[in-house]
Amino acid sequence: MQETPDVLRRRFCSAAAVTAASAAGLLNLPETAYAMSQPRERAGTDGVLIRPFHVKFPESDLADMRRRIKATRWPEKETVSDASQGVQLATTQALAKYWANEYDWRKVEARLNALPNFITNIDGLDIHFVHVRSKHANALPLIVTHGWPGSIIEQMKIIGPLTNPTAHGASASDAFDLIIPSMPGYGFSGKPKTTGWEPTRMARAWAVLMTRLGYKKYVAQGGDWGALVTEMMGAQAPPGLLGIHTNFPGAVPADIDIAAASGAPAPAGLAGDELAAYERIKVVYAKGIGYAYQLGLRPQTMYGLSDSPVGLAGYLLDHDALSYGHIAELFAGKSYGDLTRDDILDNITLTWLTNTGISSGRLYWENKLTFWRPKNVVVPVAVSAFPEELFQCPRSWAVKAYPKLIHFNKMDRGGHFAAWEQPTLFSAELRAGFKSLRG
Repeated sequence: MQETPDVLRRRFCSAAAVTAASAAGLLNLPETAYAMSQPRERAGTDGVLIRPFHVKFPESDLADMRRRIKATRWPEKETVSDASQGVQLATTQALAKYWANEYDWRKVEARLNALPNFITNIDGLDIHFVHVRSKHANALPLIVTHGWPGSIIEQMKIIGPLTNPTAHGASASDAFDLIIPSMPGYGFSGKPKTTGWEPTRMARAWAVLMTRLGYKKYVAQGGDWGALVTEMMGAQAPPGLLGIHTNFPGAVPADIDIAAASGAPAPAGLAGDELAAYERIKVVYAKGIGYAYQLGLRPQTMYGLSDSPVGLAGYLLDHDALSYGHIAELFAGKSYGDLTRDDILDNITLTWLTNTGISSGRLYWENKLTFWRPKNVVVPVAVSAFPEELFQCPRSWAVKAYPKLIHFNKMDRGGHFAAWEQPTLFSAELRAGFKSLRG
């Protein structure tokens, strides 16, 4: 069995530290539905070890990070008045000032440690995951997969609403057991030392994980890369997978995707939602996914992601124009949904401390799938189409892409990081989307 990666070995802390943090009132957790007993080492149903995991970064790591932030060599201000040249200097300097002087990583570290964290070896790689069991009987097991530039931190806000629905305006029959893994090369999971860890392989690994945990029936959800992993699970249809939910649907017809990528005028016959989606996709191809091209071609070249916290932050902020606009407003003192400055820095700091800027980006190099075209999903599918996603999927495309479409909802708010931005709305969508699959 592969050992825990060196970068993680010194991150372990005792259960007593978590208990002490809780007693000191440092966790600030929402009401939860699971027992707070500390996780134990145990064997899975296939005999492979499942090991408890706790997070503890040395203070020297945090001091070094703050020193590097303060020592940033800044470029001149952009020569335009908008974000067309990238992440603006004023936004990045505001982020850096808050990050170096006020931000407290220990708060999210305590929240992470208050959850049942584990590591298990799948296909030669250590996989980290959070596993939260509901106290309600007959809870539906759900594996939720994050994307880039994200982490399990994005899903922390939906744990309470989904595992403890009666405390959040829903019924006990809506309860889920949650499994939230860190993708290979991300967060606390191992960094692949060989090629081949792409969405299809991850999908197979997630099926192994769910079986190892003893689940005979379950559902899956994902956005961004997590949507590709989840849709490949839906195409592979492992025993026990009842259905999937996506907020980043692979539903764009191939001819429309090709036309948008070339910048061509809209194909004949598109109108309404389809035309709006086409025009959005065309803009994203032309101006919105430079990072995907860079990481898809030369991920190893991006050494600045490992050497400069501010360099990493700037790169991770520049995901899509709508998300960036809201994040820039947060660092200008405004608000957006449930998202905060600390949320943004929690995710960036996790990437910095685990040194996964490059290892996570390699997924773009590994991937051989198209992002938005159908993946031949054969299981039931629920779709939530958020208006500030890279494109808002029309129902007509979803019907064609998913022969077993069981739920489609065109949302009135929310964007690419929906679980992070709108956790209440997102949780309600998962309850509604999977309701018909409960036994």
